[in-house]
Amino acid sequence: MILNTTVWANGEPCTLPQLLASWGSLVAQVEEGYAWCKPEFDNDIWCRGALAKVWPLLPPRVRAVCQPRLDGLDDRFRAATIPWPGHDEEPPQDWWHWRIPRLLEAGTEECGTLGWPEGWEIMPFPRPEGVELVE
Repeated sequence: MILNTTVWANGEPCTLPQLLASWGSLVAQVEEGYAWCKPEFDNDIWCRGALAKVWPLLPPRVRAVCQPRLDGLDDRFRAATIPWPGHDEEPPQDWWHWRIPRLLEAGTEECGTLGWPEGWEIMPFPRPEGVELVE
């Protein structure tokens, strides 16, 4: 099934299995320690937003078959991230945007004044204790 409302960055049509695979790949990266910067993270989670847009358009039987996989990936993402400070109560519809990876690969670079590694210093608050920097 090709989803006409969602395209890859290169303009190619995207399928539901591709979206689920992209989300699964990002979840695995976050579990292992996210190695890129905050703008890349914001870009990488596009697939979860695309899933949210197309989910209501899917036939009920397709949603029923795919829902356990999506729920499992969402649960893993929540476990591998912490809530954005101030957004830990009832999450908004786009809750995945309001999560921060628990493990950030930081290499040996020095952290900025708020404790964030290079590429994350744009965060508007100090690095929470629940976010660990790993090499």
